[in-house]
Amino acid sequence: MKRGLILFAAVLLLAGCGSRKSLVPVKGQPLPVKPYGAATAPTADELLKPPIQTRPARSDELLQSSEQRRSDEFDLPPD
Repeated sequence: MKRGLILFAAVLLLAGCGSRKSLVPVKGQPLPVKPYGAATAPTADELLKPPIQTRPARSDELLQSSEQRRSDEFDLPPD
């Protein structure tokens, strides 16, 4: 009984950790300094947006089932 109550309390506390509020800077704490060469300092929303280098577009084309595969010159039989 006691173990079940502790487990229920732990699950209840963990459920409260997943709130979906927007992030705001802490009061009294400044945002990071303006990057060198930038016209203005970035806002909190701009700092949270990932740069394009972290999420590159896919560059390889997948073959469709109706297309012929090109020959692989390195596909050699074992010695």
